[in-house]
Amino acid sequence: MSIRPDILCIGSVLWDVVGRHDGRMATGYDVPGAIRRLPGGVAMNVAMTLIRFGLRPAVLTAIGTDPEGEQLMAACAECGVDARFALRDPDLPTDRYMAIEDAAGLIAAVADARSLERAGGAVLAPLRDGRLASAAVSWTGPVVLDGNLDSAVLEEIAGSDVLAAADLRVVPASPGKASRLRPLLGMGNATLYVNLTEAGLILNREFSGSADAAKAMLATGAARVLITDGAAATTDACAAEMHRAKPPEVFPKRITGAGDTFMAAHIAAELAGHGRTYALEAAIQAAATYVSEAPE
Repeated sequence: MSIRPDILCIGSVLWDVVGRHDGRMATGYDVPGAIRRLPGGVAMNVAMTLIRFGLRPAVLTAIGTDPEGEQLMAACAECGVDARFALRDPDLPTDRYMAIEDAAGLIAAVADARSLERAGGAVLAPLRDGRLASAAVSWTGPVVLDGNLDSAVLEEIAGSDVLAAADLRVVPASPGKASRLRPLLGMGNATLYVNLTEAGLILNREFSGSADAAKAMLATGAARVLITDGAAATTDACAAEMHRAKPPEVFPKRITGAGDTFMAAHIAAELAGHGRTYALEAAIQAAATYVSEAPE
């Protein structure tokens, strides 16, 4: 594959193992259900969704050379995700994510992204060595950056020129990793996609809704934020304007990957030239459709 990618997705590419029970669960329950293994991780989920919108994404990540890694590389090729720039290190096993869901949503999840974290800044090598960009010629296209990257890598990005010219779209990956995004708040080329809980963890505050959180994040130095709040209104805000839209009511049949679908649909709409109101509504509808459809 020699075609230059349209967009880079930097972060986790791993195997999702998701168990789902269609009723309600509590601690200690042992119930019937379905268990699936599928390609996942924030960078991968966003990339797979971008393909559906006609874009050509490439992932910058760490994928092991173990059998799980070879299977994951094959899965990338099958779905059209360009993984030729992935770091392949025999000392780094392929990462995994495990989640339990019920009819009300996510019960619990464990993200094992230790190999990505251990890889550190090595995953950014294609942006320095000329394969995608270099010190002389920066990457100027869109980039998705997820919080599964090590904190030191995110701090490096915030303090260097490696992505300073990019259209940077940042997502924390989970509430537990939201605080890693703090160094990126002052980047004028960054758009942050967070939920209300993650916004609170980044700023160490509680908020009444997405608009309240958006105003606080802008006041802290963020250039642009998109903040979701479950079934309540989502807010897209920058210094010049604010847009809000409420998701439709749906019965969720899956949860894992919904936020990534929202982000990918929003990016695709804006890259297609649509305005902010349309892009926000399109992203909300894409996420609602995703969670309301039973996985194959």
